Amino acid sequence: MTEILKVEGLSKQFTKKNLFGSKTSVVKAVENVTFTLHDDEVLVIAGESGSGKSTIAKLILRAIIPDSGKVIFNGEEVTDNADSIKKIRMNCQMVHQDPYDSINPRMRVRDIVSEPLEIHNVGDTTEREKIVLDALREVKLEPCEEIANKYPHMLSGGQRQRVVLARALVLRPKIIIADEPVSMLDVSIRAEILDLMKNIQKKNNISFIYITHDLATARYFGQEVIILYLGKIMESGSINKVLLEPRHPYTQALTDAISEPDPSNLYKEKVIRINEPLDIDFYSGCRFRARCPYAIEKCENVPTLETHDGRNVACFVDITK
Repeated sequence: MTEILKVEGLSKQFTKKNLFGSKTSVVKAVENVTFTLHDDEVLVIAGESGSGKSTIAKLILRAIIPDSGKVIFNGEEVTDNADSIKKIRMNCQMVHQDPYDSINPRMRVRDIVSEPLEIHNVGDTTEREKIVLDALREVKLEPCEEIANKYPHMLSGGQRQRVVLARALVLRPKIIIADEPVSMLDVSIRAEILDLMKNIQKKNNISFIYITHDLATARYFGQEVIILYLGKIMESGSINKVLLEPRHPYTQALTDAISEPDPSNLYKEKVIRINEPLDIDFYSGCRFRARCPYAIEKCENVPTLETHDGRNVACFVDITK
């Protein structure tokens, strides 16, 4: 498989002030994150809220500037140069979590979907109209001419997310970053949107970075996975191997929390192997040691990602024994 995107040693920290601005603290949102995305691949970045998933997306698109590290797209490093930023943003489109907030309520669907074409000066008015209608058909919004004339408030949540997908498709990008694209939708239509994304991915050979806290949808849609905790990679590899046979305590805790689909186990008590957080500096040593049920003295040091059983794991303890 051809490498399309490479992230090397990406780091970003923010300074946070208290309510009165007298004290500051440092938040290490992303630290030394490295991964590769290939053509026609779905890479999942999973972790709980605050783990740095969305920050990585913003760093890739140069919406925020990294403190260190590199983003390489199609063999060229993404820099602050205007042409470089235009190239990555034209070839890498974003689908946001909340379809209500990610589109302008005062614009018709036609104008919302055609906006990227205007920004990047693609086609004339007639060509743009055809591209917009084709994109609406592709995301199953029909009759497309009628939908194109509507405003967002006239659509359901699922239809709005389809509009966001259509807007991401019009430039025919090589990568789509989908940041929690179904978490704000009703359970009944989540599967529809995921199936639509699967069809779009296969039909157009688009690579996806799928950001989520929901490991059930991650396994349904993804091929490779990165488990992120407080800005650091805990485990990565093939999604079935990582989620079915976790080797990091944090991955194990996340899989413990997955909803049980078997009705016979509905009232069975679930045991999630995670501790109440200790009052320690979690930036020293292993990030997860404050909550880890397997923590040992060695965990006061920082574990490096090492290959075990066909995946990368940052842990001193073998939890399979």
